[in-house]
Amino acid sequence: MGIWDRLIVEPCVSLACSSRPIMRQREKTVPAAEGVVLEIGCGAGTNFGLYDADKVTHLHALEPSKGMIKRAKKAVSETAMDQRTSFHQAGAEAVPIEDNSVDTAIVTFVLCTIPDWKAALAEARRVLKPGGQLLYSEHGLAPDAGVSKWQRRVEPVWKVIGGGCHLTRDTKTMLVEGGFALDQHQTMYLPNTPKISAFVSWGRARLA
Repeated sequence: MGIWDRLIVEPCVSLACSSRPIMRQREKTVPAAEGVVLEIGCGAGTNFGLYDADKVTHLHALEPSKGMIKRAKKAVSETAMDQRTSFHQAGAEAVPIEDNSVDTAIVTFVLCTIPDWKAALAEARRVLKPGGQLLYSEHGLAPDAGVSKWQRRVEPVWKVIGGGCHLTRDTKTMLVEGGFALDQHQTMYLPNTPKISAFVSWGRARLA
């Protein structure tokens, strides 16, 4: 990872992903995690303070960036999850966890950046126990033609400054194509947010 990513991209991504509108979305999702949890792309640990420590027995925090893991370890030390969190420096396409070992997999504002999202969802399916749940909160392709047109125009530059973030990935379609059935699925435009990055969806899915 170069100086640009370490000194510019990572701090900016961490700041953007902890804005108040996005934190409200995380608050709708993360507390529902239970049992053994796999967080795919934990970043700087933005979710750690939102887990219900009475329901989570262990947290596997997966993150490919060494710099982000350093930030995340500091973040988790200030929460009730400190003694029950394991860090794994790895990409979501190759999760170093055994088959059928996770009760909850969680993705929050990360499917937009994973290079091979199909492989990542296949790994989530592999590690989930029968009856396990996938919790998600993501931004992506807007349903309005005027907004989606600008998303496609801006995306090439957006990916460069946003650490590989895509504006035009369709979360619902990705999950269904990835082998999940959606129990719950809600959408909205985030307030006080540029519309090209404001369309979000969140909910719960299970193995199809």
